[in-house]
Amino acid sequence: MEHGFKFPIGLKYENYIYCLMSLSMLASYPFLHEAVEYIKKNGPALDELMNEKAYGRARTLGKMRVKEALEYAEIREHDFSTETNQLMELLSYIAARIIVSCVNDSFLTRRYALAESKRMYLRLQNEKPDFVVMVGKEFGLDAEREEENIKMHFTDYLRYSSGIKNIEWKLVNRKIKKGYVVLTEKEFARLIQESLRKMIESELPLPVNDEILNAFKSDVSEIKNMTDARKKMFMPKKLGKISIMNFPPCMRHLLGMMQEGENVSHSGRFALTTFLHAVGMDAEQILSLFSSASDFDEHKSRYQIEHITGKISGTEYTPPECATMRTYGICINEDELCRKEWMTHPLKYYRAKGKKR
Repeated sequence: MEHGFKFPIGLKYENYIYCLMSLSMLASYPFLHEAVEYIKKNGPALDELMNEKAYGRARTLGKMRVKEALEYAEIREHDFSTETNQLMELLSYIAARIIVSCVNDSFLTRRYALAESKRMYLRLQNEKPDFVVMVGKEFGLDAEREEENIKMHFTDYLRYSSGIKNIEWKLVNRKIKKGYVVLTEKEFARLIQESLRKMIESELPLPVNDEILNAFKSDVSEIKNMTDARKKMFMPKKLGKISIMNFPPCMRHLLGMMQEGENVSHSGRFALTTFLHAVGMDAEQILSLFSSASDFDEHKSRYQIEHITGKISGTEYTPPECATMRTYGICINEDELCRKEWMTHPLKYYRAKGKKR
């Protein structure tokens, strides 16, 4: 199939002989090498996918994929009951990638990558362990079955778990046998999710030409407007009397990650929420800042923030001490004031910096 736009390349896995997958399975895991090969051999040319009426459903589903990722940070399940629906679902993955590439917005790309990887993670929960291991090998995760668990060498584990910031994923907290980290099937699927998220973020946006831009013009315009509105919906214009210049480096870093739409670990969100509340921000202002995160869920975030700030729990949590921040790996960019012997808490830094100014 000759075309000017690069379809998903797919990941090479030379040491595994693929079983013959059904079209339903290929549509469920469209990034697999076999799905890519199926499209090359049996799918439409790019201009057909873009323009022909027969593939209108695939284009519509592609836009739905992107809209759901943008609005909910997840992609919902669609009808898989017929082979036609399965083919449209498979092709919608390509259409979605084209639309995201045309919009070319880093916030949208991150949110779309997160949604696709979360969908795969949920689907892997219902697969047999051997299949999960096979999918992992597509991403370079060299792992093996060990009774009811899955094991991988600690060097590979460190490489693929680095993007997961929760403390339980630190190597020191893992079970290790003869140099191999022992994981449950669900935990291994979480590593695959992180790998897929990074892969999509690194691949998109792909180059698009004027023909592609014109074919998807109305869809791209709609998604671009939604993306801009999503980013601006809750963003506060200013933080009032609160001085960001007095924030300790760790909190400036976490806040910057939030405002750039990057993923922040649970411990990082807790630390930032408690700190912002302590310096005078209310739950609504904090929610506004969190709305830029690529996995933002307003209902869930509101509940967590209102719980931490005491609005619904009756307990106002305090920010963690510097020693705790270091334990969780979120003590970042220490400066001279941080290194003072008496500097033990982010709020001490904020107050000391305020007096100095």
